[in-house]
Parts: sequence; structure tokens; C-alpha cells
Amino acid sequence: MGRKRKNGEGTVRLRKDGRWEGRVVIGYDDKGLPKTKNVLAKTKGECVEKLKALRDSIDRPAPRTTRADMPFGEWLTFWYEKYSKPNVRPNTQRGYERLMETYIRPKLGQVPLNKLTAGDIQQLCVWMKTDGRIMKRETRGAGISDSQIHNCYSLCRRALDQAVEECLIPKNPALDCKAPTCKRQEMNILSKEEMRKLLIQANQEGYYEVFLMEFATGLRLGELMALQWDDLNMTTGELRINKQIYPIDGKLTISEPKTDAGIRTLILPPSVLNVMREYRKTVDSRWMFPSPKVEDAPIGPSVIRHRLNKLLDHAGCRQVRFHDLRHGFATNALAHGMDVKTLSTILGHTSGNTTLNIYTHATDTMRKSAAEKIDRGIAKAEPKQELERATEQLPAFQPTKGRKRKWGTGSVTQCNTNRWRGYFSRVWPDGTTHFKDVYAPTKEECEALLREAISEMKKAITAERERMENEVRAS
Repeated sequence: MGRKRKNGEGTVRLRKDGRWEGRVVIGYDDKGLPKTKNVLAKTKGECVEKLKALRDSIDRPAPRTTRADMPFGEWLTFWYEKYSKPNVRPNTQRGYERLMETYIRPKLGQVPLNKLTAGDIQQLCVWMKTDGRIMKRETRGAGISDSQIHNCYSLCRRALDQAVEECLIPKNPALDCKAPTCKRQEMNILSKEEMRKLLIQANQEGYYEVFLMEFATGLRLGELMALQWDDLNMTTGELRINKQIYPIDGKLTISEPKTDAGIRTLILPPSVLNVMREYRKTVDSRWMFPSPKVEDAPIGPSVIRHRLNKLLDHAGCRQVRFHDLRHGFATNALAHGMDVKTLSTILGHTSGNTTLNIYTHATDTMRKSAAEKIDRGIAKAEPKQELERATEQLPAFQPTKGRKRKWGTGSVTQCNTNRWRGYFSRVWPDGTTHFKDVYAPTKEECEALLREAISEMKKAITAERERMENEVRAS
């Protein structure tokens, strides 16, 4: 599969007659259907240049006056460009645009705004749930996830809220529609023994300070990677969190946190501060965790995610997401008596309610523990099982030397607690990079699918190379 082009750049494909065709959307008709223009060329590079020139030459039509009977697809575009797009980040913009182009406009784009009903929106949700997946896979089913359906519903509801506010329709039909609820993914928290093993293994592979800092602060991954030495006061241990980092088009971008609550100051424990003082002597960069490959740049978040999977595998621990380490910090903080208000401030949550909603299971566990302590106080006895747990010694753990995958075999990572993702990329004879990913419920199945996909792409590359050589001979 070729690398996906940016939204608005158009598409480029190889026709059966051997010529390359570029096509770009220039607008939408009254029914909400796209209007396109195309260019033809002998080579892909020439086609890309022609397509760029075509895009630059197109005069974008001025938005028409909004009216009650305008197609919903046209109103959705107007609302998104004016009210939503300016207030969200590029990655979020692309997600919204993909949802609108893939699901909402094909099903509801031609329906007049004032004729759109709750039934129409409900049918959209049902279709996405039962048959909305574009690339059908046996392991993933025909429908898309409840979270994606909810995102589509949310876009429709917000666009229609604005239509009500501008008096184009009397009531928002989406309010009478029942959207699927998003089930919060169950936390998968490492035990103390697993945390100890992870730190020992991280020390073996050169990532000790990264994960020690995460265990001590519970920072979001983007916040952790954006840390600079100027953010840490080596005397007082104050750590200032005022930025985060995230990738756009393969490049790391720095920005402020999404909310004011994200800007905060933490205090590092003395033992952690001592480690960071020693670590500072070995780092010649303004970044706290600099990239070993890119000059004056931090380690990318994706690198740390992949590294965590490898560390857990090498240490013989359960696979968890990096965000689960943040959950582990919060749960441990609550278990050791930290109040919710303080924890909410440390985590950068907007309110304590957010913290309570996420960590309700932890507080329930603590309530149960409190009840047991009261019972023991009345009975004046210590349960035998707890006494045994308190006196047992942790077994010794020796880190293993990390094994690297062979070049050309791709990578396999656990994207969440239920699925494994295999990924690889290859450079084709025309110089473009194509990538492929596969998914499976187990690591073994994912490895098998990945080997099969790599074999198929190698055959395709060979066929493409032969085709290009034949063209050269013919010319």
C-alpha cells in the first residue's frame, strides 16, 4: 500500500494504459457529490507536478450564503472550515476530515439540512457499526469501533447545534439519536515487581531515566519527551511542565498543552532528583531525553512506545500501553493517601471529576481496604495471608540482553491489550516508499501475517521492476 497523500492534495494512480492519472476535488455539487478535475502524464513525477499546478490554478469558489435547504454536506463543510478547523490541531483536523469524507458525506451529504432527521443519523450509526469498515478483515469484523462512530455522531451534532443557533433549523435532530457509548479501556497496571523488572531492564538497555521519570511523575508521553533541562530546577527539584511534543507528517512539533491545567509545576522526589543530577552530566543537549540519531531533537514518542514493548518482552512482563504507566502512577498515589485534588493538579486534569471518573476503580479498592483495616482493628488480629505477603522476599531478577529483529522483517507491536500490529515499508523501483500493516489477536498470528505480506510485496516489487525495465527497452 502506498503512503497516503495529505487531505486536499488529490490522488495519483497508474492507469491500465501505462499512463499516470492525477485527480483532485474542486468542489461539490448541489447534491453534495464531489466535482473533480484530472491530469495525465507518462511518469509519476510528471503527474505529481501537473497535479500541483492544477491545484494552484484552481480558483476556490467563494462560500455560498447559508440557507435552510442547503445540502447537509455543504453545511458540514461550512461549519467545519469556520468553526471547528481553526480550533483543533493538524492531527485532529485530519481525523475529522477523514471521518467526514469516508462516512458522513457519502451517506448524508445530499440530504437537505432542514430535512435531516434523527432516523437518518441513526441509520448512519447502524451502518458504521455493521458494515462501515472500508478494508474488511476477519480479525476486526465489518464494522468500525464505537469510538469512531461516536466521533462521527459528535461532528454531526455540533454542526447541527450551530445550524440551530443560526436559526436555519428549529431543533437539532441528533439529540433524538442514540449514539453508542464509548467504553473506557480497562487499565492494565504493572505490579510493583513488574515495575522493578522494567526499570532494571531499562537500565540494561539505556532507558532507565526515561521510565524512572515517568514512574515518578505520571506525565503524558508528549510532555515527557518535550522536557528540557531548563524545565528542571536541580536545587529544589521543581519540574515545570509547559509544552508537549507530537508528530505531524513525520516531523516532531512542539506546542503548549491543550488546556491551562496542563501547565503545571511538580516536585521530584529527592532520590529521583539525585539520579537526574548524575544523568545530566552525561547529556550534551538542551533536551532531557535527546534523540541518538537526530541532532538537537528529542526522542520521538513512537520510539518510546516501541521501546516499552521490547523492554516488557525482554523482562518477561505483561504488555501494557505507555499511558497505562500514567494510570499506574495515579493509582499508586491514591493508594498511598494522596487526595484527589492534588493528584488532579499533578496529572494536569481540568477538574477533580475527571480524575475520579478515570480512577473510580482505584478508590473503590481503597474503600474496601479501609473496611478491612477497620475490621482488623476491631478483631485485633492480622490475617495470615497479609502477614505472609508482608514478609515475603522479592526474587532476584537478571535483565536480558535485548535482541534486535533482523533487517527486512518489519516490526511487531501490541497496539492495545487486544490486538497486535505488524508493520513494514519498502522503497519501490520508482523511488516511492510503500508500507503495509497487518493486525492479529496474537503475536504469533501477527508474525505469520507479516511474513506473508512481506513476501507478497517483494513479488510486487519484482514485477514492477520488470515492467519498468521492459518499458525502457521498448523505448
